Amino acid sequence: MELTTMGLNEVWEAIDEQLSGNLKPIEGLNATYSFDLEGELFGLKFSDGVFEIIQGDPGEVDCALKMSVKHFKKLLAGDLNSTAAFMMGKLKIKGNIGLALKLENILKEYDFS
Repeated sequence: MELTTMGLNEVWEAIDEQLSGNLKPIEGLNATYSFDLEGELFGLKFSDGVFEIIQGDPGEVDCALKMSVKHFKKLLAGDLNSTAAFMMGKLKIKGNIGLALKLENILKEYDFS
């Protein structure tokens, strides 16, 4: 199924599937992210090569990202440069900005097309 036509829960299922199939890119990453996608909250926690997807508020995080669902899908597909999106106000980041860039690089290791 095309990423652009997926519902948000299907997108997170695809993320789960992709990460589960290849843990190598997340080895050594210890960080928790929150995603505010048009009011829908999700969390993604990485700890020593293991990950957990959290539906709802993940609590305290290292890096909080806020963007539209459309831009989130573009980020997953590798069609959104997080730095440019941040500069243009399409992406809001709180916390560790370096972790947002690291996440973008990690996502490039997966195929969400």
